[in-house]
Amino acid sequence: MQQQHTSPNTSSKIDTAQNHAGSTSAPSAFAYDVIIIGAGASGLFCALTAGKRGRRVLVIDHANKAGKKILMSGGGRCNFTNYDIEPKHYLSSNPHFCKSALSRYLNWDFIGMVSQYQIPYHEREHGQLFCDNSANDILQMLLTQCRANQVTIQLKTAIQQIQALPDNTGFVLTVNQPASQQPHQQANQQANQKSSEQILTCQSLVVATGGLSIPTMGATGFGYQVAQQFGHTIVPTSAGLVPFTFTDKIGDAIKSLSGVSFEVIAFNERISFRLPVLFTHRGLSGPAMLQLSNYWHVGEPIFINLFPSLDMAAFLAEQKKQHPKQLIRTVLNDHIGAAALPKKVVATLQSLLWQDMAETELANIKDEKLAQLGEQLNAWRLTPSGTEGYRTAEVTRGGVATDKVSSKTMQSQLQPNLYFIGEVLDVTGWLGGYNFQWAWASGFVAGEVV
Repeated sequence: MQQQHTSPNTSSKIDTAQNHAGSTSAPSAFAYDVIIIGAGASGLFCALTAGKRGRRVLVIDHANKAGKKILMSGGGRCNFTNYDIEPKHYLSSNPHFCKSALSRYLNWDFIGMVSQYQIPYHEREHGQLFCDNSANDILQMLLTQCRANQVTIQLKTAIQQIQALPDNTGFVLTVNQPASQQPHQQANQQANQKSSEQILTCQSLVVATGGLSIPTMGATGFGYQVAQQFGHTIVPTSAGLVPFTFTDKIGDAIKSLSGVSFEVIAFNERISFRLPVLFTHRGLSGPAMLQLSNYWHVGEPIFINLFPSLDMAAFLAEQKKQHPKQLIRTVLNDHIGAAALPKKVVATLQSLLWQDMAETELANIKDEKLAQLGEQLNAWRLTPSGTEGYRTAEVTRGGVATDKVSSKTMQSQLQPNLYFIGEVLDVTGWLGGYNFQWAWASGFVAGEVV
């Protein structure tokens, strides 16, 4: 989870110690070896890994509960990894960046931990692994490991300032606990909060603040600000694994089919996915659309093959020979068998794609027109007006650029002892447990060295 982001016009700020060299001196001994900002999946895993090495670890988070996104993931069952983890399942400006961490902490390593804690789980389609009971099983496993390794977790804590020591041996953090409930009140309440102000010191600082997705869970851009403070660039962010929205006639047609789901091939010029689509009152969702959204940019069209197993141009031509007196909707409803779409879908498609031929027998439709319609049914072109945005996005595309981060340790190459892990980095996984596996793997490799 992310830390509370304070706006520049408040009296709270984030600065480097170089700007305050006269007022900041290195402590004689650090209070902690490691401070991790963010008590989400990657932060907790990094904490327990470092704790196993005997490191004194503090995890801080502005939320009132650790692991909130873990608890709500997978419909409350937590799709914690996948049987098939490959670098090709991840997007990044540097597609090679994820390889080292994924090869050093495998999905089988995490599955082994789950089994060790006797957490029952099951496989769904495409190798996805879910808890049988509750996502809370995964969270409690992580928290138990943290407790066993003397990790301290401090919640309701807002960071006011981060300072790198002049000799780059560590960091000083100024925080408030408990955090203000309303960010805009922090400036007005600062005088009242002085009694709760803390100065924290550490040798290593780990940013595990996640992305911007699901702001109701506390997501902010705080981690990006920390990165920029120390000279890192941010790959432009956008909502990922998110439903598409539509307007005008197409939007109304899609809304009329709300609740309908069936398997399609969703594709664009970059990639294709054969998965279910779900029509909603806001647009198109379901696994096919969520996956494709990671590869979509505003203004681009998407394509949907409504009959993945059939060449519809050839099918309609054959139906014209065998059933010349029938209508297009009739052959679609009656002669496709297992590939048939719900009749309400066919009726809606008719209004959009062949209304001018709706009552014309196949024998009286030109072959070219049928071929054109068949091609449309195998590649229905739609241009989304946008997506549902961060409100419902499962991940954030983009983030801290990986060009100045070590792929082996997650350490900044610009600031000694500073690390970035998890979703805050420009690494975005597919739907299906891949983002959790990145959280475990990146948290592990950092936890091994901090």
